[in-house]
Amino acid sequence: MVKPNSGMTLIKAAMLVDGQSGPAVERGAVLLEGDLIRAVGPEANVVAPEGAAVEELTYDHSTILPGFVDSHVHLIGMGDGRAGDELTTLPDEVLSLQAARNARAHLHSGVTTVRDCGAKNQTTLMLRQAMEMGITPGPRLILTGRPAAIIGGHLSYFGIQATGVDECRAAVRQLVKEGADFVKITASGGSTRTSISLRPSFNVDELTAICDEVHKFGKHTAAHCVNTQAMVNCLDAGIDTIIHGRFAEPDGSKIYYDEITERIAKQGVFVNYNLGGTSHRKLMLESKRDLEGLTADEQAQLDGVLSQLESDHVFHPRMRSQGVTIVCGSDSAWGPYKMGQFHYEVEAHVDAGMDPMEALVAATSDAARSCMVYDEVGSLEVGKQGDVLVVDGDPTKDITAIRDVAAVFKGGQRVR
Repeated sequence: MVKPNSGMTLIKAAMLVDGQSGPAVERGAVLLEGDLIRAVGPEANVVAPEGAAVEELTYDHSTILPGFVDSHVHLIGMGDGRAGDELTTLPDEVLSLQAARNARAHLHSGVTTVRDCGAKNQTTLMLRQAMEMGITPGPRLILTGRPAAIIGGHLSYFGIQATGVDECRAAVRQLVKEGADFVKITASGGSTRTSISLRPSFNVDELTAICDEVHKFGKHTAAHCVNTQAMVNCLDAGIDTIIHGRFAEPDGSKIYYDEITERIAKQGVFVNYNLGGTSHRKLMLESKRDLEGLTADEQAQLDGVLSQLESDHVFHPRMRSQGVTIVCGSDSAWGPYKMGQFHYEVEAHVDAGMDPMEALVAATSDAARSCMVYDEVGSLEVGKQGDVLVVDGDPTKDITAIRDVAAVFKGGQRVR
């Protein structure tokens, strides 16, 4: 639930990070009026108008941040390890309730905006309606509704399936009619059992038709790509964001291509190089190994996770060094990664070579740019939405401080 904000709210703290990659401000403050930011900066410069009714909140050992933007979630996920093939068998009513639970958990952890990258039928669209009616709280929602897939492709079990240019254009128009804010494309296979993860799915002409049609509506596209050819196809088609961005050949070998990365950077394509789920799985398996031992299947999973992280920690910094904008997106609650734990994603980017400030930018302003909502959220600037996170400690020195949430504000209202 949210607590209504009367008048103005002045938030003061030991540090302030505005999300724009500049240096942190010591003794910073934000003044909220209604649902917007009225002033931000050093505490001495942020003063309410004389005579105004102001609620003043001071956090002497904390840091003020923009509300986090998670550019990749699946709100209907259970986070209990079940495959999507099983998830889709649950009734829409159950999935809608789970989506509400996940939305609340993410909001309480400091995530004030999420981009949902695929759900069954109208479940997430109904969640948005319930939030607008005040039935349940949650972050701002950027929704695709159903993802676009080939027949039998990744997420096809609850996606809109299309074959050929005409069907792809028709699918986009249908999704927009249903209320989609963007279109998520499964441009390669994935965990779906009838898909092939190391092969691309849509043909280039189909991808081009989807991107062209989406752009006609003034919306954006994001594509699931876990192999190299899928990324190339999406670049040819005019994609806006590449999700996962994994270099992988049909035989499973991992070969990095500078020329592909150069194209990503030149075309201004964002990469949601999500690391949190892999990092989280590694911690879970290692903990179980140390406490009680692993089964042969679990040991194989851990070996696969360690191999993936090894290549990620080589490719991730190489992509950044070549000018690619990498953004945080957790992919929770897919697999065993529950929502409300976005910190794993941000921390994993530090483990991969970002400094803490770079990771905070990847989780705020750059993620907002990828989601095409930077004019509203993602940084602490006058006139933007009053989405504010306060954490205990200084995350610019120790990124794990983002786990210690002291307060969350969405649209100028404090979240209880």
